[in-house]
Amino acid sequence: MNLIEINNLRDTRLAPYVLLTEAQLRNRLDPAQGVIICESPKVIRIALDLGYEPLSLLCESKHVLGDAQDIVERLGDTPIFTGPRELLQTLTGYTLTRGVLCAMRRRPQPKAENICAGAERVVVIDGVVDNTNIGAIFRSAAALGIEAVLVTPQSCDPYNRRSIRVSMGNVFLVPWAWIDKPADLKAMGFKTVAMALTDDSVPIDDPALNAEPRLAIILGTEGDGLSQEAISEADYVARIPMQNGVDSLNVAAASAVAFWQLRK
Repeated sequence: MNLIEINNLRDTRLAPYVLLTEAQLRNRLDPAQGVIICESPKVIRIALDLGYEPLSLLCESKHVLGDAQDIVERLGDTPIFTGPRELLQTLTGYTLTRGVLCAMRRRPQPKAENICAGAERVVVIDGVVDNTNIGAIFRSAAALGIEAVLVTPQSCDPYNRRSIRVSMGNVFLVPWAWIDKPADLKAMGFKTVAMALTDDSVPIDDPALNAEPRLAIILGTEGDGLSQEAISEADYVARIPMQNGVDSLNVAAASAVAFWQLRK
């Protein structure tokens, strides 16, 4: 056990947890050196089980032989930084993590064509800019049988630490890749359905949607929804029927409804 006691958060060895921005963690200049931050024992265990490489652990002293004991035992000589709760509570967001954080090596992203090969139901996240929504969409995707997630460059990075936490680690369970635009799925053999409120949209329970052998569900940004280009290029436009004068659902809630209704 490589246990290291800390007495202040300015220790440069804690930079991934304290000093580096999400953009710096991602390390666009050298993706092979990118870092992700996993928060809470459950999320860390999922990442370790899937073979993600731990770089260091940060936790309260009491968790070394408590909530994080099984994790510590798996880390070998990986640095384990510990300190008193009073110190670590000054770290933004720490109280939401159940007292354990782990820095891990970011993996190279696969190509969209590879993760979509053989898939029947995938989702495209187009321009969603709230990390909480990204995490919630991944959690619903894992729970409801979505086989791959495609993310446009206008969206948040799914490996943002908040997205990882909200997803409960499911961002590691569903393969995902970057894609330029939703229409690119057509070249892979998918029909596309844009989730949007338009005059010619069909209800989400339209039998034609479920009958499609390979379907890509396109979800848009929180404020304005999908662009007109994304809507016009889609094979279908679908809506979730509303009642009581409600115009729409939050994109994360809408994703769960769509994934359930359109599952194979």
